[in-house]
Amino acid sequence: MKKILLTAAAFGLVAGYAVTAHATNGYFAHGYSIKNKGMAGAGVAVPLDSMAPATNPALLTDVGSRLDVGLTFFSPRRKYDVAGDPTCTEPGENCPFGLIPGTVHSDSVFFLIPNIGYSRQLNEKSAIGLAVYGNGGMNTDWDTPTFNYVNPQQLPQGSTGVDLMQLFIAPTYAHKLSDKHSVGITPIIAAQFFEAKGVDAFGGFTDSASNQQNPDNLSGNGHDSSYGFGGRIGYLGKLTDQLSVGLSYQTKIYMSEFDDYADLFAEQGDFDIPANWTVGLAFMPTPAVTVAFDVQQIYYGDIDSIANPMMNSAFNGQNFPLYGPLGSNNGAGFEWDDMTIFKIGLQWARSEQWTYRFGYSYGEQPIQETSIMFNILAPGVIEQHATFGFTYTFANASELDFSFAYAFNKDIKGPNPLEMPGKQTIELSMYQWEVGIGYSWKF
Repeated sequence: MKKILLTAAAFGLVAGYAVTAHATNGYFAHGYSIKNKGMAGAGVAVPLDSMAPATNPALLTDVGSRLDVGLTFFSPRRKYDVAGDPTCTEPGENCPFGLIPGTVHSDSVFFLIPNIGYSRQLNEKSAIGLAVYGNGGMNTDWDTPTFNYVNPQQLPQGSTGVDLMQLFIAPTYAHKLSDKHSVGITPIIAAQFFEAKGVDAFGGFTDSASNQQNPDNLSGNGHDSSYGFGGRIGYLGKLTDQLSVGLSYQTKIYMSEFDDYADLFAEQGDFDIPANWTVGLAFMPTPAVTVAFDVQQIYYGDIDSIANPMMNSAFNGQNFPLYGPLGSNNGAGFEWDDMTIFKIGLQWARSEQWTYRFGYSYGEQPIQETSIMFNILAPGVIEQHATFGFTYTFANASELDFSFAYAFNKDIKGPNPLEMPGKQTIELSMYQWEVGIGYSWKF
């Protein structure tokens, strides 16, 4: 077991540098194991594999002793479009903040996302395990100086974008209170890595600038790291032989600040990971068919650097335009709302060798039109996923897993809030697809 845990931890370090741009439900993934992805992330009441701690740690009592490894090939396709000419074509004291007109596509379109889970059944009632997985999402790579418009005849060089990676290492203990009721607890060790480039033009809007200092911790400082701790608890109840209920709650994960980007994020670089909960039912009309329905709530609105508005609602052209200076305790943010996601999944064990999965999820995207300008950096606008997957079980009981997901195109449009009213509009657009493959060993 020690060897397996060390392997998982090493795999986690690799995962931490590979998990990027996984913006599906905001910047949370729609699922965390290959099996779970095939059901659009539904399954808080369905024991599938040793990645259970990422969904509901109580499920670990029903998955047995196993090792699950997965690799997802993820491809987000993002673009933004600026319509309307800027007020100024040359820099000046009274010029508003115009953007370069046109359509721009993000250059980063392919990512590899690994996951690994291990579980060990201690006895008939208890199990332990470890899951390593990740989030991402605020990843963009615009091959243009988006915010640095000066003169249409002399465009500045450079690119614009951000890169967020989040790694979770989740050791777990689960226990059966009785034959029909299980609970689980997972302390979570989290690490995140962030980089921003091409946002130097916001230097005059920072807390440092308001205190007559240079905003050194705003843009172009490479990847900075942040670490923190949280936890998840879960419950699995088998109400009848056909109906189960699952409950899971993850605390807010309090992270250390991104010191190298203390002039960008509110509260001097604070970027905590929001609390979330999931509740779901699993119904088995026949022993071969399971239908799962989950509801998930993500509290983006509790994280100031994500939830604060961009603009000062009282701005009249004379006072400060942003909600608060960037990096300050009440600094401007991305104005994301809480997100509620509805997921439905179907699992059909067609034979001893073949199991098929289907899923669909919907959640209203969290971005507000009034802050669309900042969200060029983080266009997490996806709302709908359709998924498919299967498992082939070999004679030795090991399993080969496959999943496919398509996230439907979503557009949102709003004004450039730092330009003259009605002068420019910004439209964000994204669709995604991903293919996952995994292998499982049982012992």
